[in-house]
Amino acid sequence: MDRKMANRKLIRLSQIKSKIVVENLEETDWVTFGVIVRKVTPQSSNNGRTFSIWRLNDLRDLNQYVSLFLFGDVHREHWKTDQGTV
Repeated sequence: MDRKMANRKLIRLSQIKSKIVVENLEETDWVTFGVIVRKVTPQSSNNGRTFSIWRLNDLRDLNQYVSLFLFGDVHREHWKTDQGTV
């Protein structure tokens, strides 16, 4: 993990919103980790394509979460991923 994190900044999911306000994250090599705390049943978009929505949390503040929308190949490969997966 030390090797993979070298020269990268860890930003907790619960901190992303506040970090975006004060930092230009587009110019920073940063990573985050999250747990799938909720999955919405796959849905169809207006154009008929199926997608999934995951609610991710870092387990520090359960009121702060990020919604991740999975489309295309990512949806097809990962829609069965279990809730609780990191």
